[in-house]
Amino acid sequence: MHKPMPMVVADQLEQWGHKIDVLQPYAAVTSLTDLSLWKYDAYVLKTVSDGPGLTILEAAEAIGIPTINNSRAIRLVRDKAVAAAYAHACGLPVPLTYFVGHPRALSKVPHDAYPVVVKPSNGTSMQDIHLVRTPEEMAMLTLDESTHYLAMRYVENTGYDIKLYVTGQEVHAVTKSSPLHGQVQEDEIPVSREMLKLARQVGQVFGLDLYGVDVLETSEGLVVVDINDFPSFYGVPRKVGAIAEYILHAAYRARRERERHEERRTLLQRRRASLHRQDTTLVPAELMRYNPNVKRVQTH
Repeated sequence: MHKPMPMVVADQLEQWGHKIDVLQPYAAVTSLTDLSLWKYDAYVLKTVSDGPGLTILEAAEAIGIPTINNSRAIRLVRDKAVAAAYAHACGLPVPLTYFVGHPRALSKVPHDAYPVVVKPSNGTSMQDIHLVRTPEEMAMLTLDESTHYLAMRYVENTGYDIKLYVTGQEVHAVTKSSPLHGQVQEDEIPVSREMLKLARQVGQVFGLDLYGVDVLETSEGLVVVDINDFPSFYGVPRKVGAIAEYILHAAYRARRERERHEERRTLLQRRRASLHRQDTTLVPAELMRYNPNVKRVQTH
C-alpha cells in the first residue's frame, strides 16, 4: 500500500533518526495551551484548502515556531482570486482574470474577453473547469451556485500543462494533461532558463518553499494559470528524499537562527547588567565640594 504525501516524507525523516509527530486536524484534539512547550523545530502543512490544519499552523507560527510553508503564503495561493490579483500586481505573467461572486454574474464578463476559462476560485484537482468560447455558451453553463468563480482569458497553447515542482531548492518540470484538452503522457522534461526564472519568481513573490506552478507554453512565453502550496509532486524523481532534505535544512536553519537570537539576547542582557547606572543623584559640578555625601578618593 502506497502512503500519500507527506506521510512518506515523515517516514523518511524517521528512518534518518528524527522525531516526527503527525497531527490529523480532523481527528485530533490539539492543545493550544501547551503548543509553545512542544519545542518543535518546524511545522509542515499538507492539508485540504479549507481544512483546520491551517489554523494549527498559524497558531504555531504566531508563537514563533517555524513553518513550511508559512501561513501567509498558503492563504495567498489557496484563494485563486487573491493569487491572480497578487501575481499580476507583482509582475508575474497571468491571463486577464475576472472574479465572479455568483454564477449569474458570468453573463457580465466583457465580450472582448472571450474565450474564457471558468473555474472555482477555491478549486482543487482540476475539477469544474470549463472552456467557454461565447456569451451564448456561458448562458447555457450549469454551475454550483454556492461557489465563487474566476473567468480567465483563454490563451492558445500547446494543448498540455507544464507543472513546475519546487522541492525547496530543486526545480522539476513535468508535462500534465490539460482539463481542457486531450490526455498526454506525463513525463519529466528539461527545465529551461525561462522555467527556472519563473519558478524562482513565484517562490519569491509568494514566499513559498514547497510548491507547484501550472504554466502554459504560448507564443508570448510562459503563462502562469495556477499555483499550489505543497502539491503531491507526481512524476518527480527522488521527491521524498529531496523534500525531506529540504525540511531538515529549513528546520536546522531556523534552529540556528533561534539560537543566535537567544545568544544575542543573553549578551545584550549581560551588557545591560554590566553597564547599569548606579542609583545616584546628579548635582552641579561646582557644588560637589559642598556635598557631604561625596566621598573623596585620596590620590596621594
